[in-house]
Amino acid sequence: MFLCMRTTIHIDDHLFAQLKRIAADTGKTLTAVIQDALRESLSRRRTTQRPAIDLPVFHGTGVMSGVDLNDSASLLDLIEGDHGPA
Repeated sequence: MFLCMRTTIHIDDHLFAQLKRIAADTGKTLTAVIQDALRESLSRRRTTQRPAIDLPVFHGTGVMSGVDLNDSASLLDLIEGDHGPA
């Protein structure tokens, strides 16, 4: 089933005039022209390559013995440690 969403958007008058002109020149509805423009814009956004990010890598033997990454309270205890009275 094909569903459509109705919404209200604000479009600059100059841009709206261009869209209407394209619709008239191509014989498409204004809705079709706007949808095509949005699809094209979204498609370009998806294919744009982002620069690679160089993340630091730390080597080791894994999680310290006795550490349970699923137990936040025990992790907090390990992080804070027993430093005695403040």
